[in-house]
Amino acid sequence: MGYLAYFILSSFLIRSILFISASQHTHFTFLEVLKFYLTGLFFDLGTGLILTALYSLYLLIIPNRFYHKSWNKIFTLSIFFLFLLITLFAFFAELTFWQEFESRFNFIAVDYLIYTYEVIHNINESYPLPLLVSGIVLLAIAITYIFHKLNIFNNSFNDRIAFKSRLMISALIILPTICFALIVKNSWAESGNNRYANELSKAGIFSFFAAFKNNELNYHDFYSLIENKDAFKLVKNELQENGTVYKNPGNSIIRSIKGADSIHKPNVIMITVESLSADFLEHYGNTQHITPRLDSFANNSVFFSSMYATGTRTVRGMEALTLAIPPTPGSSIVRRMDNEHLFTVGEVFKEKGYVNTFFYGGDGYFDNMNHFFGNNGYNIVDRGRKLLNETYDGTRTLIQDKEVTFENAWGICDEDIFNVVIKDADKKYKQKQLFNNFIMTTSNHRPYTFPDHKINLPSGTREAAVRYTDYAIGNFIDRIKSKPWFSNTVIIIVADHCASSAGKNEIDISKYQIPCMILNLKGTKKMNISKMTSQIDLFPTLWGLLDWNYTSNFYGKNVLDSKYKSRVFLGTYQKLVYMKGDSLVVLSPQRKIDTYLYDKVKNEQKPIQLPKRIVDQGIANYQTAFDLFKDGGLKL
Repeated sequence: MGYLAYFILSSFLIRSILFISASQHTHFTFLEVLKFYLTGLFFDLGTGLILTALYSLYLLIIPNRFYHKSWNKIFTLSIFFLFLLITLFAFFAELTFWQEFESRFNFIAVDYLIYTYEVIHNINESYPLPLLVSGIVLLAIAITYIFHKLNIFNNSFNDRIAFKSRLMISALIILPTICFALIVKNSWAESGNNRYANELSKAGIFSFFAAFKNNELNYHDFYSLIENKDAFKLVKNELQENGTVYKNPGNSIIRSIKGADSIHKPNVIMITVESLSADFLEHYGNTQHITPRLDSFANNSVFFSSMYATGTRTVRGMEALTLAIPPTPGSSIVRRMDNEHLFTVGEVFKEKGYVNTFFYGGDGYFDNMNHFFGNNGYNIVDRGRKLLNETYDGTRTLIQDKEVTFENAWGICDEDIFNVVIKDADKKYKQKQLFNNFIMTTSNHRPYTFPDHKINLPSGTREAAVRYTDYAIGNFIDRIKSKPWFSNTVIIIVADHCASSAGKNEIDISKYQIPCMILNLKGTKKMNISKMTSQIDLFPTLWGLLDWNYTSNFYGKNVLDSKYKSRVFLGTYQKLVYMKGDSLVVLSPQRKIDTYLYDKVKNEQKPIQLPKRIVDQGIANYQTAFDLFKDGGLKL
């Protein structure tokens, strides 16, 4: 009972700290505050009971004659101390996780637990880890000593109350714990429209295990549905463009896209920039002057000034930029089982005679990136470790130490990965080989460190990392202008996602807006595509500009086609958003549908009942996308 009291009090303090932090970003009503403290107490109590359940079982089965033995007292003190360490580390992790994502533990935390190498090194470079660990251990010792001085342990080992204590434990801990673990859902905390209030209602540890248990969601089990034939009909109508001919009837979106059958085949280098929010650029109102090169490129390119990312994680961006598919619930397809031999953007390039390569400055084992790219038509170049029994359809090349000038927990600096790309392009040019390169940068990621003396800002802040990334991209393009292959090479610069997805709304549309630009496209004048576009539309638009004929199994569209009507797809782990014009449809588990009118200027969402056809269109896109992946409809 002493540990339970400590846990509830500590959880209250953590929630209050997070409340103070969240108050800087949004306003809470009195009822919202009351709600998240009371709901939070409920979750804290249940979580505390779960944490003590195993030891409670031990107390019930230990024979009475051993109960007051010295070894049992030592064992109990050790278990108590261990649980203190676990919860103190969890509380610290909650604070740091909130700082990065403004959320309680979710599926991202589950992912991070799997990839301990990168995460531990990242934490070590971002925080004084030895001091923090020492402080947590000392705090655990202090709390244990206080409990000892209060004679809580002595009372527990009193033979006269031992049997009664065990019965009480059975009644007050084990049975309620079973009920709590089997019945209570983390989604119970998500009853309001204030995202921060919902997150504060949760218990971090319980949220973590809930995310671990429900890492993937079956669309048909949790979301609103329409008849499958109607869903595919709606999607096919929406995907119809000039020159589109569907190849298969029924539940398929495979189609031929007819262009002018141009023979123009430029090399393609796509720089996918880690966490590059649109609002880092001056074009979107930033006054810090941290992206001078990107702003210059935007003014002299095919610039998508109103593009939106599909998600909030790198693997979501990769999914959108390779599969051109809406973000189905759960983990990105990049991280799922049975994600090999899919019809990707790389397949279109392969059919045109290109070699596809994925470049990553870190270890591509992280987030299953190597498996996904290596088994979907891409060669791999990464700074990883050779694993036993790894097999890919493509080749894998490891970046050598001699090619690295700077490296942190997430990988080599952007300049180094660009040097590797240049070396590879030189080689392919000599071999008269067309190339399509997918580059994933890492420098604009915590701990935000990069080589010294490159820019006029010190390492360690997001703004400095953005400034360095801008410098590295500009330097890369300056260097390749003298290469013989540059005149026939298109450069794409696009973000994987924004730096933060948290805002005043549960789904803050402005936190999904990203910059995207196509440079050096021969025969194409600079233009500003101001119509609302999705990340999944990038390559279909490029192929439209190139006038290619190709086969498509994508949800992305050529946004310059006369039939294009603006719509975007956004998602979190569970929330699925379809926005058409200013009409916003939010699909949630438990078959919940919320609809709004979105005011982009004010970044406000006004609840309103939208026409059924728009709601059905949103449902149709997500429902069919889920079915195509699940049923193998995205396979080659």
